[in-house]
Parts: sequence; structure tokens; C-alpha cells
Amino acid sequence: MAEAEDTRDRDPVGRPRQARPRDALGRPLPYDAEGVEPVSEEPLPPLETIDAARALVDEGRPFSAHEVLEARWKAGPDEERALWQGLAQLCVGLTHAARGNLTGADRLVERGAGRLEEYDAGGGPTYGLDLTAVVACARERLRG
Repeated sequence: MAEAEDTRDRDPVGRPRQARPRDALGRPLPYDAEGVEPVSEEPLPPLETIDAARALVDEGRPFSAHEVLEARWKAGPDEERALWQGLAQLCVGLTHAARGNLTGADRLVERGAGRLEEYDAGGGPTYGLDLTAVVACARERLRG
């Protein structure tokens, strides 16, 4: 059996990268379309991550906010993983809601909320975030 050719976009060292433009909700567009400005895949320091993610959500780009948070969770210390992963899941939930998938939105927001509640109970750094308020805000956005 012949191996299938990998047609995914790759960077110079062979890692998968998405070269297609995307809309504000992260959906791929045709290669010749104009999409939103992509976010860097490089992790930012914690406070810059929070500021960038907040700004992207405010701009109606929760998928991009998720990407910023995901870069931080993958690069950050293991003991903070639940914080960044929980925040990213809230953003993916908001993305699903904006795309009309309310069931998926609710599931992801609740999954993220659970991670953040567990993380908050452990007393790790929250970088100025009131995690209870962040979860309440995400839940309110689903209802609004």
C-alpha cells in the first residue's frame, strides 16, 4: 500500500502549520481569500498573554484568543497548565457559541470552568485574574 502524501502546510522544519487564511472565528478560508491577521504561535509572558487574549475576545476573535492562551499553556510551567488550558477552553466555548454550536459551547465552557475552579482551589498564581468572575463572564456571554 502506498503512503499517502502529506498535504498539510509545514514550516521549514516540518512541523504542521496552517497557511490558509482564517475568518474571525478561526474557520479556514480559501488560500486566495483575505482573513484576519494571524496571532503569533510564540508564547507571551503571562500578563501579556492575558492582555492579548482579552483584547482578542473583545474584538470578537475568541478563536485567536484561544491560540494565544494555548501557546502559553504549552510553554508554561506544568503547575500552571490548568490555568491556561481552562482559559483557552473558555475561549473555544465562546467560539462554538459564535458559530452557533450551543451544545459544544456549553460543554467547553463548563470543562474550562472546572479546570479553573480546581486550579483556583490550589492557590496557584492567577496574574490578577478573578477566575470566578472570568467563568461567570464566559457563562454570561453564552446566555447573551
